[in-house]
Amino acid sequence: MAAVLPSTTPAASTSAAPLPAPAASHPLSSQTFKRLHPQAYLERYISEGYRPDGRKLGGGDESWREVSVNPGSVSTASGSSLVRIGETTIVCGIKAEIFEPELYRPNQGCLVPNIDLPSLCSSKFKPGPPSTEAQVLTDRLSRVLSHPSILPLTSLCIEPGKAAWVLYIDAVCINYDGNAWDACLLAVVAALRNTKLPSARWDEINERTICSRTAPAVPLSLGEFLPISTTFGVLSSKTLLSDPTAFEEPLLSSTITAVYLEPKYICQDYVPLLPVSSSESQCAQTITSP
Repeated sequence: MAAVLPSTTPAASTSAAPLPAPAASHPLSSQTFKRLHPQAYLERYISEGYRPDGRKLGGGDESWREVSVNPGSVSTASGSSLVRIGETTIVCGIKAEIFEPELYRPNQGCLVPNIDLPSLCSSKFKPGPPSTEAQVLTDRLSRVLSHPSILPLTSLCIEPGKAAWVLYIDAVCINYDGNAWDACLLAVVAALRNTKLPSARWDEINERTICSRTAPAVPLSLGEFLPISTTFGVLSSKTLLSDPTAFEEPLLSSTITAVYLEPKYICQDYVPLLPVSSSESQCAQTITSP
């Protein structure tokens, strides 16, 4: 009799243990998607008429972050302020000293502004010399403060050719969440309004400046219309984002800043961050035109 071989038909394999099912794919969390695909993350919000921090598009008060101003926050300074725009926080201190005026400007004082973006305020900035962004903002602040409608430098003169006030204006960012320029200018203006100088006179006999300890300090002779700055970011050549955040700034193609120095004078600044089209450039010029 022939030997019976074990069955090798497919039916015999049904008794084997089934293979494990492939692991189910888990959807990305919101924070992971934001980190891996920031452009798509932002555009999804924009398509719904909102921004990631909850602000609405289309202008109005709801398109700007909350602003707070606290003057006199540094008691050891001649003038100071603490300003918050959203999470961006700037502290500004003004120190007044007496110096001998320059020969070609014997009856004028001097303003020495500086904006510092230290590494402590954001991982975006590295320790060491001032960053390029800090230098650009300092130069922009110097140009704005040089406008005669803000603070006439002749008002800082104590004695022509002998003595005048120099104001060292230091604005330091202690927390960075975008739009540092608007916050810095607001902090500087608030600190200037808070600044008071000792009553000083020139002593001809001793040839030196004497500051009174009993006379009340004198506020600065500021103009009636102080500068106000508004910054917009251009996204994908078609969407304007007012007061951009630190998350939105790297995704912008350009920024538009308008500084209102007088009711009829606007200092405009258009900064392309990426290659832009001619239509976008024309749009920027239209928005910032007086």
